[in-house]
Amino acid sequence: MTKKQKNVLIRIIVAGVLLVTAALLPLEEKSLLRLAAFLVPYFVIGYDVLWKAVRGIIHGQVFDENFLMCVATVGALFVGEYPEASAVMLFYQTGELFQSVAVGRSRKSISDLMDICPEYANVERDDQLEEVDPEEVELDSIIVIKPGEKIPLDGVIIEGSSSVDTAALTGESLPRSVKAGDEVISGCINQSGLLKVKVTKEYEDSTVTKILELVENSATKKAKSENFITRFARYYTPSVVIAAAVLAVLPPLILGGGWADWIHRALIFLVISCPCALVISVPLSFFGSIGGASKRGILVKGGNYLEALANAETVVFDKTGTLTKGSFEVTRIHTNSMNEDELLDLAAHAESYSDHPIAKSVCAKFGKEVDHGRITSDEEISGHGIRAVIDGREVFAGNKKLMEQQSVSVPECGCRGTMVHVAADGGYAGHIVISDVVKETSAEAIKSLKENGVKQTVMLTGDAKSTAEEVANTLGLDKVYAELLPADKVDKVEELLKEKQEGSSLVFVGDGINDAPVLTRADVGIAMGSLGSDAAIEAADIVLMDDDPAKISLAMKIARKTVRIVRENIVFALGVKALVLVLGALGIANMWLAVFADVGVSVIAILNAMRTMKIRS
Repeated sequence: MTKKQKNVLIRIIVAGVLLVTAALLPLEEKSLLRLAAFLVPYFVIGYDVLWKAVRGIIHGQVFDENFLMCVATVGALFVGEYPEASAVMLFYQTGELFQSVAVGRSRKSISDLMDICPEYANVERDDQLEEVDPEEVELDSIIVIKPGEKIPLDGVIIEGSSSVDTAALTGESLPRSVKAGDEVISGCINQSGLLKVKVTKEYEDSTVTKILELVENSATKKAKSENFITRFARYYTPSVVIAAAVLAVLPPLILGGGWADWIHRALIFLVISCPCALVISVPLSFFGSIGGASKRGILVKGGNYLEALANAETVVFDKTGTLTKGSFEVTRIHTNSMNEDELLDLAAHAESYSDHPIAKSVCAKFGKEVDHGRITSDEEISGHGIRAVIDGREVFAGNKKLMEQQSVSVPECGCRGTMVHVAADGGYAGHIVISDVVKETSAEAIKSLKENGVKQTVMLTGDAKSTAEEVANTLGLDKVYAELLPADKVDKVEELLKEKQEGSSLVFVGDGINDAPVLTRADVGIAMGSLGSDAAIEAADIVLMDDDPAKISLAMKIARKTVRIVRENIVFALGVKALVLVLGALGIANMWLAVFADVGVSVIAILNAMRTMKIRS
C-alpha cells in the first residue's frame, strides 16, 4: 500500500468507529445532536469527495461519481437519513480504496518492466571508469558492465564473456551466454563476467527506450469496449441525474404530496446509478492483461490489439525467422561450367554486401575473407537476387526468376531447400542448395492455435515451392504460398482479408525486418522481436521478445480471457444496476441495497478484472 492508501484506510477505520458510536448514542430521531453526531464520521471520510465535487463544478466537470455521491448523501442528510448518508460515503470510500489498490497492483506489473531502465553507464576514458547518465554516452564509446549491473546501452562485446539475464525482456528464466563479438541489448542484467562493450546505438534509439515508449503509449490505444464505456459514462451520468430530478419532482406534483418519500427514492436512484464498476473495471482488465503479458515477454501496444487478437480466425506466417530459425546452411553445391570452389567464390563475393541470412550462409561456407577490391559493382534486384561485376565478369546470383529475367535456362534439381542460382557472363554456372532449420516450438505453436479456435493457418514465403511445401507439411499448415515478392505478400494478405468472416481478425506473424508492409496491413501484426529488433518494435502491434512462436497462442489466450472478463463485467454491472434502479424507483430498494448496487458491484467487477493479471501458459 502507498502512503496515500494507508491514510485513506486509517480514515475508513476512524469513520467506521465514529459511525457505530453515533448509532449507539441514545439521541432523539432527526435532532440536531443526532445530525451533529453523524456529521463527524461523514466529514472524516467524505471531505475530499465533497471538495472534488466542488472543484469539478468550478471547472465545468459536473457529472462525475463525486457529484453523484455528494448530491445523494447531502440529500439524505436533509431528509433525516443521517446514518445512511454517513454509511454511503464510508462504503463509497472503501470501494475507492479497493479500486486504488487493484489499479496499483496492475501498475506494478508495468513498473516492474520499467525497472529495466538503467541508471548509469560505466564509460572507459583514459583507462579510468566514469559513471555517466546513459543519455550522455556517444556512439562507439566503450562501456564496462560489471557483474550484477544492468546493460545500459545496445552494443557489441569487444572483450569478456558472461551470462546475461534477459527475463525482464523475454520472460525467460534461463540466462543467455555471450562472448566477444556478440550483440547485447539494454535492459538485460550481466550476471557473471566483466564485459567491455562498444556502443552501437544512442540511448534514445536503444532497445530499452523503445520498449518503455511502447508500454507507456499502450494506454492511449484503447479497445472498442473502453471507448464505449467512456462514451457511455459521458451521457449516462447526466441522464441519471435528470432522471433522479424528475423522479423527485414529477410524481409529487401529479399525485400530490409525498415529497420526502419521492426525494428519498431519487437519492437511492443516484447512489445506484454511479458507473464506477464499469469506468474502472473495463480499463483495469486491459491494463492488467498488458502488464501480465509483458512479464512473459509479450509486448502489446494497446487494448485495441488485444480485442482484435481475441477474434482471430486466420493466422498468416512468414517462414524465415518466424517458423524457422533463419540459420541457413549450405548443404549442396551443384556446378555446371566451373568447379565448386570457383562457384562458391563468385557467389560469396556477389552476396558479400547483403545482410540476408541466405547471403550470410554462402559467405560462411566460403570461409575466407572477401576481397572487395575485386568487386567493381554490386546491385540488389529486389525479390530476385544480386547483380555484381567481379574481376570484370558480370555475375548474377539469386532465385530462378532472376535467371529467367536474364534468359538463362536452369536445370531441374530434386533437392529440398533454397536454391541460389549463379550465372556468369550470360551462362549458367551452377547452384548452391541452402536449407533452413524449423524452430523446435513451431509445430506445437500451430497445433495450439488450432486447438484455440483458429480456423486457418497460412504461410507466405519467397522460397521455392518445394521447400515451402515441405515446411508446411511438417508443421501442419493449412495453406502455403511460395515464391512471393514483398509486394506479392501484401496482395495475398489483401485477398485473405476479403475472404475472412465479418467480425473476425487476420493476424500476420513476421520477423519485423522485411515484413513491415504486411505487419501494418493485417488486423494484428505480431513480430518476432529478435531480442529488441528496432523494425519489429516499430512495425508490429504485438512483439514477442524471445522469437518463440508458441507464445502466439499464449497471447491469444490472454486476449480472449480479457475480452471475456470485460463482457462479464459489463453485463453483470448493467444488469444489477438496471434491476436495483427499477426497485429504487418503485420504492422497494432502500439505501443499503443501493450501496451494494454501487460499491458491491464495483468490488466484484474489480476482483473479476484482476484475474487478467494472472497469466497461465
